[in-house]
Amino acid sequence: MSKAMIHPTAVIHPAARLAPDVRVGPYVVIDGPAEVGAGCVLEAHATLMGAVKMGKNNRIGHGAVLGGWPQDLSFAPETTMSGVEIGEDNVIREHVTMHRGTAPDSVTVLGNRCLLMAGAHLGHNVRVGDQCIIANHVLLGGYAEVGDRAFLGGGSVFHQHVRVGRGVIVQGLSAFSKDVPPFTLAAERNMVAGLNVVGLRRSGFSAAERAELKRAFTLIFRRGLNVTQALTEAKTHQWTCAAAEEFLGFIAKAKKRGICAFLGSAHGGSADE
Repeated sequence: MSKAMIHPTAVIHPAARLAPDVRVGPYVVIDGPAEVGAGCVLEAHATLMGAVKMGKNNRIGHGAVLGGWPQDLSFAPETTMSGVEIGEDNVIREHVTMHRGTAPDSVTVLGNRCLLMAGAHLGHNVRVGDQCIIANHVLLGGYAEVGDRAFLGGGSVFHQHVRVGRGVIVQGLSAFSKDVPPFTLAAERNMVAGLNVVGLRRSGFSAAERAELKRAFTLIFRRGLNVTQALTEAKTHQWTCAAAEEFLGFIAKAKKRGICAFLGSAHGGSADE
């Protein structure tokens, strides 16, 4: 390990394993058996606690705390074998917090090529996919799940166990205690406003795929059916687009909290608008 890469004020646990080219800034604390991959940068005052594992080329911002105790009254302080797993090529900005898993051998997971902006919080056992953008001061409660390429606007908050589907865009300062189906625009409190059409185009979805997703969205949200009725009718349709099946399958797996409602209905809109 190159001593030139580690600032003399840093405190590093003897069980930690750092790739030879890792850069460790002033007053960094690595308190536990962390594993830090090649090309990573830990900026000043960053803290890694416990079993934090990260892949290559991650940048951890000033004052970020990864692997802290869960904010969970059932957590036993003597639990040592829970942790945080981080993929590759992520940017984790200033004062982000990611708590370790609650139960022994459980983990909080961040995928690859994500951007977590300043002050974002990932609670215990959260799972975030690849290429997600989580803006400033987003709060993800314990066990929340976020699919690939989701964009969570600044200050948005998510109840524990909530699922956010792939390709979702969430309005800033919104709040969710229900699941947000994939490929949708989510807003206000437990509402979806429509499909993320721009995101679908940028992701390479064809016109035919977008049309079938729109048909599935209309069936679930704009026909005046409840979810059970809509899913029953969906079984009578032939779906040729894998994304439409993903959308419907996500809704079918919703737990007792259910899924978000249609914003147009809440504002008095009709199915023809």
